[in-house]
Amino acid sequence: MQRQQREGSALTGLWVVFRKELEDFTGSIKLMVLAVLILLTAAASVSIAAVTLKNYVEEDQFLLLSLFTLSGNSVPSFLSFMSFLVPLTAIALGFDAINSEFQNRTLGRILSQPIYRDVLLFGKALGALAAMALILLVLWLLVLGCGMWFLGVAPTGEQIGRAFVFYLVTLLYGALWFTIAMVCSIITNNAAASALISIAIWLFTMIFWPIIAQVLASAIGGNDAYLGATMQVNLARISPFVLYSQASVAILNPTTRSLGVVLFYQMDGALGGSPLPFWQSFLLVLPHMAAFVASVIVWFIIGYRLFLRREIRM
Repeated sequence: MQRQQREGSALTGLWVVFRKELEDFTGSIKLMVLAVLILLTAAASVSIAAVTLKNYVEEDQFLLLSLFTLSGNSVPSFLSFMSFLVPLTAIALGFDAINSEFQNRTLGRILSQPIYRDVLLFGKALGALAAMALILLVLWLLVLGCGMWFLGVAPTGEQIGRAFVFYLVTLLYGALWFTIAMVCSIITNNAAASALISIAIWLFTMIFWPIIAQVLASAIGGNDAYLGATMQVNLARISPFVLYSQASVAILNPTTRSLGVVLFYQMDGALGGSPLPFWQSFLLVLPHMAAFVASVIVWFIIGYRLFLRREIRM
């Protein structure tokens, strides 16, 4: 049997799906509530950090970057809030991306148009990515603007570059959790079930996997402390939370020289506390960003293959 060829461009309808999804995401109540929550928590952490940093204006050349990592006595840092709220926002956007179309019986009408299944998935993913990018961009500008207003210090080009890389890492972190939630919405027709599965995966990788990685590393390493420590670091990086935390600390804290196990002889000649140049810190973070991109692609391919096998009834 001869396989039917596509008619027209393979990307026919992508702009239409993307624009519709972006309008739906930006106008949804759940995204507005999460955006307000993110803004309030970010404002609390940044204000506490700014008040603390007023005493160190002349001592730190990367003062504005400390707004992202500094925490108060009772308020976590901006980075801690982002590691918790970004996956929550991504899951909220993706847990009903596909199964809602099945439940509303609109998927058949959509695909009866000159729109292919992969274009539908691409459009939904790009729409969610654009919505998260807009929210995070506004948030980043507010943090830098409030920092300049509170501290009276203008950011340097290197600080802007590091903050932008942190923005990209956070966006990739959110894109990964959206694709995971979208795959869950393809697997099950129940939106509540897909949300619970997505949240369960998130909590497992954030809380339980680092503990499991430590146990496995101890069992594999045995009496070899260096092997055990190396295995623990590598196994823990399977968790997106650990990967995001390491990349964020490396780019926001210029004094971070390594994200793995370092022996004493490897630090011979290094100046303790001296900051790394921007490009060296970026090279330190680049493998983590590549891991995020690869994970997003793998999860999207899994969702695409599952979506192709789903039966669609008019």
